[in-house]
Amino acid sequence: QVRLVESGGGLVQAGGSLRLSCAASGNIFRINAVGWYRQAPGKQRVLVATITSGGSTDYADSVKGRFIISRDNAKNTVYLQMNSLKPEDTAVYYCNLMPGMYAAWGPGTQVTVSS
Repeated sequence: QVRLVESGGGLVQAGGSLRLSCAASGNIFRINAVGWYRQAPGKQRVLVATITSGGSTDYADSVKGRFIISRDNAKNTVYLQMNSLKPEDTAVYYCNLMPGMYAAWGPGTQVTVSS
């Protein structure tokens, strides 16, 4: 069974940056689109960034222009560079495949942005 492990979260002031990583135990990232999701307290988990197997990217309007998703297929790892962070970016961040193809969810990584 594939395991996903997110890391890189933390506490940062508004305007700061963080880089999240997501490592997969298998090669599922190489041939599949991968997304970063986030879940704020009391809210549903939402998709914020996507990268296809070919490297095309897409972003939710709320993070467009501030977040950058990338991948390293050799390391089975996907990254999320988060810049100009806002308090509303506070959430637990997860990576996974696209809806309908989910692997087991990892533990996520907490991102907290202070104002």
